[in-house]
Amino acid sequence: MKKKPAMFQRFQGISPYIWTVFSILPFYFIFQSSSTIEIVVGIILTGIFFIAYRFAFISKRWPVYVWTLILISISMTMTVLFDFVYFAFYIAYYNGNIKNRIAFITLYVIHLVATTIAINYNFVMQKSLFIEQIPFVLIIWISVILLPFNLYNKKKQGQLEEQLEDANKRIAELVKQEERQRIARDLHDTLGQKLSLIGLKTDLARRLIHKDPEQARNELKDVQQTARTALNEVRKMVSSMRGIRLKDEMNHIRQLLDAAEIELVFEQEVPLTNVSLFLENILSMCLKEAVTNVVKHSKATKCLIRVEQKMNEISIEISDNGIGLKEDTDIGKGNGILGMMERLEFVNGSLDICSSGGTSIKMRVPNAVSRMEGSRVD
Repeated sequence: MKKKPAMFQRFQGISPYIWTVFSILPFYFIFQSSSTIEIVVGIILTGIFFIAYRFAFISKRWPVYVWTLILISISMTMTVLFDFVYFAFYIAYYNGNIKNRIAFITLYVIHLVATTIAINYNFVMQKSLFIEQIPFVLIIWISVILLPFNLYNKKKQGQLEEQLEDANKRIAELVKQEERQRIARDLHDTLGQKLSLIGLKTDLARRLIHKDPEQARNELKDVQQTARTALNEVRKMVSSMRGIRLKDEMNHIRQLLDAAEIELVFEQEVPLTNVSLFLENILSMCLKEAVTNVVKHSKATKCLIRVEQKMNEISIEISDNGIGLKEDTDIGKGNGILGMMERLEFVNGSLDICSSGGTSIKMRVPNAVSRMEGSRVD
């Protein structure tokens, strides 16, 4: 369902009190004037300003320019007539909520130039009320410079994180679809063939039970053995489907290396955080394959495993002091390297192999942690 545009921004903490003070403040400056006409003009301008400010937040495309120019004109008039510069803070806040980059830059420059001109005019005129509030005027002027960019960048970051969240959801759906297809293939390859074989042998044994009982018993034994084999394969398939955390896989690796009399050096500053079970399962399978290669082929006496999680990526390095890979080794076919590459490519990861004074394998996968934030104005 499409969201309706909000008439006013939502505030938290002390923000409502600050905006309330800013809303009352113009009337203090207006009533400093001794002219009734100026007081009436000031009240009218203040009312128009808040009405325009309201409509500016719910406008899109070209009306954004119109409402903002009206706001800037009223702000300059209030600064010149009543020494009230604080409407510039309202406009700076609004400019920071503009999503369109061209509109943001254009209105930012116009507002900054207009505010600077109005402040310099009052400074040259040496109005006593204006001079008394110079420190606050400087704060407002600095806010006009910095606040829009701060809010604009924050909104852009929120939009990018929303897009990242959507992309992650689509990836998750693709992963589920791919997993369903893989399960279907595995079931067809493991159970389909063997169930067909069981059916054929059972039918053959039924026909031979009276003609050749001995042959029928042999066929039934084959049926029994085939069923047991199918059951074991299903159990293995189910075990491979269960996700395993990296810390659990490390316990198995410690036992494996200890049995092979290979010294393990494990380096990890902090445990992995905000990592999905799916990604950890892929890393665990790749790590298991790499360590199995160390045990079977490296003839190493020492194995180093380094796990590191950075802001943008997770890396796992497995190094040994063994004989290294041969120059003519076909990495695409040998030692399960191809399977590791395929798993890592599925999650936009990479695999680097270095064979010098042993073998070093480094796996990298993106560490995409998303966070939802709201955004508003076009």
